[in-house]
Amino acid sequence: MKIAVFCGSSTGNLSVYTEAAQRLGRYLAEQRIALVYGGGKVGLMGVVADAVLEAGGQVYGVIPESLASKELAHPGLTELQVVADMHERKAAMAELADAFVAMPGGAGTLEEIFEAWTWAQLGYHTKPCAFYNVQGFYDPLLQMVDQMCSAGFLKQMHADMLIRENSPEALLTSIRQYQPPKHKWS
Repeated sequence: MKIAVFCGSSTGNLSVYTEAAQRLGRYLAEQRIALVYGGGKVGLMGVVADAVLEAGGQVYGVIPESLASKELAHPGLTELQVVADMHERKAAMAELADAFVAMPGGAGTLEEIFEAWTWAQLGYHTKPCAFYNVQGFYDPLLQMVDQMCSAGFLKQMHADMLIRENSPEALLTSIRQYQPPKHKWS
């Protein structure tokens, strides 16, 4: 199994984010689950990749040429794909991964997990989409998802697709137990 992790290219301003990335990386390696990620050596991306590698796991990175040329690519991965742009990066990661997890991050992290979730709603894939909700980081966003349901813009079954966990163990259990609903236009 390979899990894509979307997360910040910075570490944020609380050490709990770095600690959570290390814990997730170690746990994935212990469970013999490979990491698929954005290929960078910086921020939480670098932290989670390093943790997987240090624990003997496999890491598959996908990075756009524009970032690789700025020497942001992680040098010690199991495999690194250099692609033309962000669109190719997301497509390659989606192809490689069996599930998608968002850790704390910024706009890019949200864009990546929301695209994977949207594709799942439309039936383009049946892979789980999850939030590793470290110290309640995603609580306001998940409240907004609930608001989308209340306002009639999102069906509850599609909101319920999102796995919401705050530990690596619970996250992996929920991913393994995931059952996709019917897609949006079935």
